[in-house]
Amino acid sequence: MALLVAAVLTIARPALAEPVTVAALGDSLTAGYGLPTEQGLVPQLQAWLDAQGAEVRLLNAGVSGDTTAGGLARLEWTLTPEVDALIVTLGGNDLLRGIDPASSRANLDAILHGAQARGLPVLLIGLPAPANFGPDYQSAFNAIYPELAARYGTLLVPDFFAPLTAAGPAALTRFLQADGLHPNAEGVSLIVESLGPEVLALLALVPR
Repeated sequence: MALLVAAVLTIARPALAEPVTVAALGDSLTAGYGLPTEQGLVPQLQAWLDAQGAEVRLLNAGVSGDTTAGGLARLEWTLTPEVDALIVTLGGNDLLRGIDPASSRANLDAILHGAQARGLPVLLIGLPAPANFGPDYQSAFNAIYPELAARYGTLLVPDFFAPLTAAGPAALTRFLQADGLHPNAEGVSLIVESLGPEVLALLALVPR
């Protein structure tokens, strides 16, 4: 009798939902360059999501120095069967190297196409181009993210660094590491506070 009751309870009890798995494909900004592991973007974002009660597991697919071409080259083995959604933060190293925006666009296009082919919702995070390569380069690069987001129907965060620049250029150095390029732990925390709700919106798009 006890075995029968146990069997009935097992059948009646709803199965616990598996956590959503999200791969964060990016470069050093995603990888957490220059920071202790727990202070990097992915661990801080995971902690933020945990505090919201989100059932999610973030995979850190950030590689320091990666360009959009490098991210594309890693896409196939990043999108393993358990991945349910994708965050893409690539383009910073393309900017540092002055890579042709047409090439960056083609690589990001291919990444989004690959995610779409697998039915994965995507959060695309942009990085605005500086003016040092001229207005034509800046305009061409800045158009990449909103145009691709519209084409593929992805969620979009136009500017990864927006939470750090909101207080003005003079305050920016407070949130950056000594190299002037990568956010420090406090800067990452600000970025996470801004990015977190966008990731929650991404999770809502994952079929359960």
